[in-house]
Amino acid sequence: YSVERIGRYSLLGSTRDDAAGEAFDKIAKLLGLGYPGGPAVERAAQDGDPAAVRFPRAMMGAGDRDFSFSGLKTAVRLYVEERKPLDARGAADVAASAQEAIVDALVRKTLSCALAAGVRRVYCAGGVAANRSLRAGLNASCEENGIRFHAPPVAYCTDNGAMVACAASKHIAHGRNDGLALDVFARGVLQSWSS
Repeated sequence: YSVERIGRYSLLGSTRDDAAGEAFDKIAKLLGLGYPGGPAVERAAQDGDPAAVRFPRAMMGAGDRDFSFSGLKTAVRLYVEERKPLDARGAADVAASAQEAIVDALVRKTLSCALAAGVRRVYCAGGVAANRSLRAGLNASCEENGIRFHAPPVAYCTDNGAMVACAASKHIAHGRNDGLALDVFARGVLQSWSS
């Protein structure tokens, strides 16, 4: 999203299927690493080679700002099934290579959106924002392009409930009050509103 101010948003790109966090969860499950998947994959990846397996990066064409991780999940599943049982080194290599694919896609898409929107700052939030490789990649990519990168401390990236509550408090402070009749939705477009 491009955020002009609280309540004014423009969608720049989104997932066509699975979010990055869902991909991390599925990959962790395939490798028997536990849940939540993001931190588990990141820990396993520390001992792996991110270039060991060239997993796909979907929708990387010029100007395409949406992303997709369903193909990556399938590629990891097929790779793991063909090589069962994986030893610890093999699992670490798969974790590192899959993490590299996710981070690469997110960094490239984020930079593409930022440049297209002409923004001077990029903010990364949510559970996946705790991933240190993603933070480092976004920071380096933004810095190379004269864009400032911001992310909350990792401790504040682990609880989506807290993030939603924080966002809600900012909306309320700017005069938005939908009342108790507001419906819930798991996925949806962040809609602009004016105070």
